Amino acid sequence: MPEARNDNERTLRHEMWRRYTGDDWAAFDALPAAIRKRVAEHAYDAWSVNVMILWQHYKRLYGRTPRAERALIRYLDYCERLERAAFASRYTEAYRAVLPHEAACVAVLR
Repeated sequence: MPEARNDNERTLRHEMWRRYTGDDWAAFDALPAAIRKRVAEHAYDAWSVNVMILWQHYKRLYGRTPRAERALIRYLDYCERLERAAFASRYTEAYRAVLPHEAACVAVLR
């Protein structure tokens, strides 16, 4: 079930993704170290409960292996690119200009 908007996030992410409810901190703590590091570096809040659900899926596919961790990290990178593209598109629609970060061709600072 999607979580009610009781946070301070004001991006379009709620239009793009479904956010699952649960204990964000417990989910984050249960993730492998490499995935926790990537979640902490995500340009936006990666929603730890969602990541835990994805981690359970990848563990079923690959087992609890480095391959599963790498696959999930690649997927999180893909999701981040989608979010950045959607934000840049919305910015261009609203301001009729290229998002300055995109215009400068710079990477996300981690």
